[in-house]
Amino acid sequence: MQNYPNIGKLILASASPRRRELLASLGLDFTVQVPQIDETPHPDEAPRRFAERMAAEKASAIDASPDTVLIAADTIVVQGNSILGKPKNEQHACAMLSHLSGQKHEVITGVCVKRNDRTEIFSVSTEVVFRELGAGEIDRYVATGCPMDKAGAYAIQGGAAHMVRSICGSYTNIVGLPLCELHEALISFDSGPEIAYS
Repeated sequence: MQNYPNIGKLILASASPRRRELLASLGLDFTVQVPQIDETPHPDEAPRRFAERMAAEKASAIDASPDTVLIAADTIVVQGNSILGKPKNEQHACAMLSHLSGQKHEVITGVCVKRNDRTEIFSVSTEVVFRELGAGEIDRYVATGCPMDKAGAYAIQGGAAHMVRSICGSYTNIVGLPLCELHEALISFDSGPEIAYS
């Protein structure tokens, strides 16, 4: 952990293999614990607030020693004011991708970094534009099974890259963990004990 010599023990509160790969790319040693929480949005809850609340609740659901740094994240796909979660079945996945076809949407990841009494919560947004998708290619992509555990029914790193015409913002945020902003947060935790909430 040469980039963060004072971080010490680290836990990633996530079941996502994509987040594990991204966090490992920072050169960190960490363990994984999977939180169990209710991921239902509150009535009229803004998408960004929902993503941040989910990240905070995931971190709080992990029982860790006081000196442990916890990292939790939640990624959502938003079209208009609608949060597109994970598809319930193949038909739902096809419907989601049809709605995203030829349109612009937003990917928001809420992140919580926590140690002792210090908690830092933030979110990062990336704009994504899909090209027009044919019904056949949607069916073929859904048939691979890849979309079934992904918010918005697609993974830019898992078979859907050719669907994306453009992105504006962080690529790693779309995958599930905004590394630039997380790196900055970890540097802050590494350098001082002050309490921060943003």
